Amino acid sequence: MAGKSQQLNESVVIRSLRRFRDRYFTNRGTVLRDDSKPVEDSGEEPQPGFLDSLPVDVQFQIMTFLSPSDICRLGATSQYWRAMVRDPLLWRYFLLRDMPNWPSIDHLSMPQLDAPLISEDESVDDREEGEDRGMESKFDYMSEYLKGCPSCRQRWLPSRPAYEVVTSFLQSLVPSTEPRYAMFGPGMEQLDVSLVTRLMHAPDVLPVSGTPHRQINGIGSGISYLFNNQHKFNILTLYSTNRAERERARVQQQTISNKLFTLEGKDDSGHPIYSPAPQVQQVCQVVDGFIYVANAEPGKGEEESEVAQIRAVLSSGGGTASRPLLVLSCVSREESEATTLQATPRRNRARCRTPCVDMAKRLGLPQLANPWMVQDTVAESLSGLLEGISWLLRCSGVKLYGSM
Repeated sequence: MAGKSQQLNESVVIRSLRRFRDRYFTNRGTVLRDDSKPVEDSGEEPQPGFLDSLPVDVQFQIMTFLSPSDICRLGATSQYWRAMVRDPLLWRYFLLRDMPNWPSIDHLSMPQLDAPLISEDESVDDREEGEDRGMESKFDYMSEYLKGCPSCRQRWLPSRPAYEVVTSFLQSLVPSTEPRYAMFGPGMEQLDVSLVTRLMHAPDVLPVSGTPHRQINGIGSGISYLFNNQHKFNILTLYSTNRAERERARVQQQTISNKLFTLEGKDDSGHPIYSPAPQVQQVCQVVDGFIYVANAEPGKGEEESEVAQIRAVLSSGGGTASRPLLVLSCVSREESEATTLQATPRRNRARCRTPCVDMAKRLGLPQLANPWMVQDTVAESLSGLLEGISWLLRCSGVKLYGSM
């Protein structure tokens, strides 16, 4: 997923950790504790703890099996470990290793990987004993990891003030309008399992609370669903063509003419420029947000066309940049656990899908002004769908209590 300049193997991290320990913790006659005051040897030489005395490569291997929160707790045990776990190269290694397995990412948690690479000498200097000055001037990979990792994300993001919680509760007592979202994208038509069909026949996931009221030029229809048994919302599906043409193109592996967009030409950089069809523009004027179903199966997707079509939809209808975009990074079905274990090693197990971070970059989402989220989804089981819908409703001002 990362370029050659971003590749970071274990030996580089181990070498950085070893150089740091050899430079600042060679004197075993002085023990450094949390209060940063050295305790001098008063007779017999104090012995370091068992974990402290292990070889650096063993310490590194132990850290690779710890969760991010456990690593942070380890750093609170002594000044030695406080400095060791703050190694920028260590957290950059974790970032590149774990990002492909994250099930979601959004505009607030997307890691910034365009920073200049850190050398081993800079990594050692940044953690110089008792000094934090270097950490402020260098890129903080630890912070990037903690804000992007799904298990740490909610703790990292600031909590709402108490007055906002009270205001939200009072607003929830006032009946609100039913949010409407336009759903489109190649993942609706190219996958072996239809996400829309599964969605319409999954009352245990999202019960249907309203049948389609009308069609828009024969391309899409609106269906109301009930989230968490209390919040109604409407999804208007926009297909590129009719059902018969979609099925024929899927079976014959052919490209079909997209009736949702018109190719207007190319810009100065050679990228395509699309304009939405009139009926699509009408839809975009009335919806509260967008759901883009991307095909996350390996080797699928047309980057330039997808980027241009997403931007055309977001900018049509005079909509504001506050309307959210949920990207369902979708595959047909989940790989069985046995197949995954046979095909890939235990650590850093490759997934048979495009990672959500790569999907965000493929679709040009970091350059958008709109709030956005990429959520891994499986059409057959609908796993991941509720997490995405929850985020979408919250962005639309729906107050969700006791939900995920």
